[in-house]
Amino acid sequence: MREEIIPVSADTLVGEVAKLKVQGYRLVTLSCTELDASQVDILYHFDKGLSLKHLRLTAAKTIPVPSISPVFFAALLIENEIQDLFGLRFEGLVVDFQGALYLEEEALKTPFCRFSLRTAAPSAVQGERAESPNP
Repeated sequence: MREEIIPVSADTLVGEVAKLKVQGYRLVTLSCTELDASQVDILYHFDKGLSLKHLRLTAAKTIPVPSISPVFFAALLIENEIQDLFGLRFEGLVVDFQGALYLEEEALKTPFCRFSLRTAAPSAVQGERAESPNP
């Protein structure tokens, strides 16, 4: 199995994804990880005949990232999930759940993110441990 990681910018992302589609690559998934309080890395994973290509985009959390869902429709689920879990926004999503694919409106913080972009007062219960029914 061969792998290749290709760095891309927000301006070149959709064009590179379209090229891979024309070359016969299929979208496998996206991965997102935080670099720090203001940036994330998004890896776009593609496969063709056991040859993997990964596009790597480093993005600021405060600037929307172009959606690849117009090229690969299935990306809408992964991009919506990243919006829910990391607070990042995707511009041009074919179906945009506005951060509510998994999260309820009452959620104050994205769950798998060490850093939150939302500002809300912590609830009085937050941080308290529930009493165990068994001693």
